[in-house]
Amino acid sequence: MKRAICLILSVLLLCAAPLGLAGCGAQPGPAATPEQPAEHPEQTGTSQVADLMKGIAAHTPAADVDLTAGSVRLADFAVRLFRAANEEGKNTLVSPLSVMYALAMTANGAREETLAQMETVLGMKAEELNRYLCAYGRSLAGDEFGRLDLANSIWFTQDDSFQVNADFLQTNADYYGADIYQAPFTQETCRAINDWVKEKTRGMIPEILDRIPSEAVMYLVNALAFEAEWVEPYRENAVREGEFTREDGGRDTAEFLYARENSYLETDNATGFIKYYKGGRYAFAALLPREGVTAAELVSSLSGEALHQLLADPEIVPVDTAMPKFETRFSTELSQVLTEMGMPLAFDGDRADFTALGRADENIYISRVLHKTFISVAEQGTRAGAATVVEMAKNTAFMPPEEIKTVFLDRPFVYMLVDCDTQTPFFLGTMMDVNG
Repeated sequence: MKRAICLILSVLLLCAAPLGLAGCGAQPGPAATPEQPAEHPEQTGTSQVADLMKGIAAHTPAADVDLTAGSVRLADFAVRLFRAANEEGKNTLVSPLSVMYALAMTANGAREETLAQMETVLGMKAEELNRYLCAYGRSLAGDEFGRLDLANSIWFTQDDSFQVNADFLQTNADYYGADIYQAPFTQETCRAINDWVKEKTRGMIPEILDRIPSEAVMYLVNALAFEAEWVEPYRENAVREGEFTREDGGRDTAEFLYARENSYLETDNATGFIKYYKGGRYAFAALLPREGVTAAELVSSLSGEALHQLLADPEIVPVDTAMPKFETRFSTELSQVLTEMGMPLAFDGDRADFTALGRADENIYISRVLHKTFISVAEQGTRAGAATVVEMAKNTAFMPPEEIKTVFLDRPFVYMLVDCDTQTPFFLGTMMDVNG
């Protein structure tokens, strides 16, 4: 039986020239100072990648954090990001959890108003983010069924033009378990980063970085991998051909998955359902706009607090459901989205303040935030992946219902993958075209 796999990769690149940030996949580990050499550097072609975490343990911060309060703010960030990134008329898919981890690590290198704007957009102070995301990561351990694994790393250049701040590295190692690597930023190191990403995403994202530009000085990487099966997989007789009607009136033939679920969702302008993965911690949720309401209008009407409450308190009634098997990819550049959300300074080459990250011969700022996602929903479960690259540069119980509800996702709808312990979505998407 196939296992459902959901992979999220977050990547941040911090550059040392007038152009920006870029990201690559990485994995968790402890902290180190830049002066500490690796005992056995990894040999990659002609370049050496020095693992600065060998023999070094990160500090273990206290984890007495109330995840509930933080999860409400994560839901709020998730919805705001989704609303801002949604491309009307097109399939959209973002991983707010991935983006939050990537930006939270980056925020530890920001100061003054640049930091304040990032904290406003992320919904928490940097210290709160560190504690919350650290505690959240720990809460994922030990789930026998659904697995949501997090990995973080930092890669920085050996070039003398950039001096990394050891406190910055230590903070990200302590709270995010980031491994620390130092390497000459050559094409060989680019391949080493891609190999790391491929391994951590189980081959879902074989390559995230096409090259390392000359101005690059650092990559901060978050990889998130989710694996689970449906509690009740769709059997062969529950898969039937049907029609999916697009908003423009066009119709496409698709294979639909039919089932009766027991968690019904309803808002003023949508109905929906929740379908759970084994173990019960994770779920797939869908919202179908009411007739006359577009998917874009539904997305615009969402709020984090309302969505958090909706997911926490579904109506327990039978609901006949149908959804198409689908597979979609999405790619976007988020710098304009994040600027409009309220953090323009981070993208300003003259005024951005990332001096807590390290010292370069010119000012460091975020030049691009690249985000790519993939999802496949089928009989046995869900397989998905995402990558976020932040490129930084120098300024160069059941009661019988009165009636059975019905939700057939045979026209554009909103869907999400949800952590049921915190009622937060770690993927949010719109399905506009089953062939898209």
